[in-house]
Amino acid sequence: MNKFQTSSGGFTLAEILIVVVILGILATFVLPRFFGKTEEARITATRSQIANLATALRSYNMDTGKFPSTDEGLEVLLEKTPEGKGPYLENTRTLPKDQWNNEYRYLCPGDHNPDYDLWSAGPDGTSGTEDDIGNWS
Repeated sequence: MNKFQTSSGGFTLAEILIVVVILGILATFVLPRFFGKTEEARITATRSQIANLATALRSYNMDTGKFPSTDEGLEVLLEKTPEGKGPYLENTRTLPKDQWNNEYRYLCPGDHNPDYDLWSAGPDGTSGTEDDIGNWS
């Protein structure tokens, strides 16, 4: 046996580069799908939270005969009414925030609904843009 003979137990540089290129191509197609699902999940969770807040607002309306004014805001859902009803959001001392850590917006009477508008400014955090998520969409 020749003492300069190499063993065939390892990978060549060309083989390693081919594997790296294949992994890069796969990542190009797979990673954007995962990122899109994350944003979809945030939007779905925000819609669900808006529905929960709307339920609390309806309960408040049934007990008081009115929806909170814009000035009163959603904060009244955390307190008891003068009649001793409420609070309307259980297990929380603060108002929930949307999935982008922004406060929910509330307007009574609403621009989109006669009673009230309740919305998140969405991923861009700017109210009045097309990515807003509200009780009218």
